[in-house]
Amino acid sequence: MKVLYWDGQGYCLFAKRLETGRFVWPISREGTATLTSAQLAMLLEGMDWRSPTRTTRPVAAG
Repeated sequence: MKVLYWDGQGYCLFAKRLETGRFVWPISREGTATLTSAQLAMLLEGMDWRSPTRTTRPVAAG
């Protein structure tokens, strides 16, 4: 996923790729999607932003 963000002085480009799982992309009728900062953070973490649970289970902890 690539995100363009305007910070007032120029554009910032952020890139993210999940090792496992998938991005849960919002459905857009107008061609653009609007997300809150919390929804974007969950999307980038690989979580389903519509219901905050992980899309993949952790393999091991510690």
